[in-house]
Amino acid sequence: MRLHGLKSVFAILLLCVSAATSAHRFHFGMTDISYNARTKSTEIVHSYTAHDIDALLLTLHGRQFDLGDPDDQQVLRKYIESQFWLAGKDGARLPVKWVGMTVDAQSVTIYQELEKSPLSRTVTVRQGVLMDLLPEQVNTVNINDGGVVHSLTFMRRKLEQPAR
Repeated sequence: MRLHGLKSVFAILLLCVSAATSAHRFHFGMTDISYNARTKSTEIVHSYTAHDIDALLLTLHGRQFDLGDPDDQQVLRKYIESQFWLAGKDGARLPVKWVGMTVDAQSVTIYQELEKSPLSRTVTVRQGVLMDLLPEQVNTVNINDGGVVHSLTFMRRKLEQPAR
């Protein structure tokens, strides 16, 4: 009886270890872009897995980062701004402003905005965050245009797409 109970506990532990080992197979980011009529600005919210952002910064800079520290946040900001941008009709980058970020054990959420600018100014979206580190990274951008949402899927081989 006792042996059967130990076998059951061992089987459950083995299952938990196996699940934990394979839990982070998918690497993805989510970006939501929408126009805020109250502020008359286009708002951008990115969400990434904290583990992936930590691995990126460690790989690029060879040290652990504390994203609660403003100097370390600045390093991530420069990276994000080099990998994500919006472009207008002339192909020039639009002036996306960094608003801030929140970090917890599971995720990193980044807030940006295109001040006093309608969503219609955006013609092209470039989303390559984490793709230089993780070839299997997939980023989804949801564009909410007046209540109509359409999604763009970005992979390493396709970093830029028309916004509409």
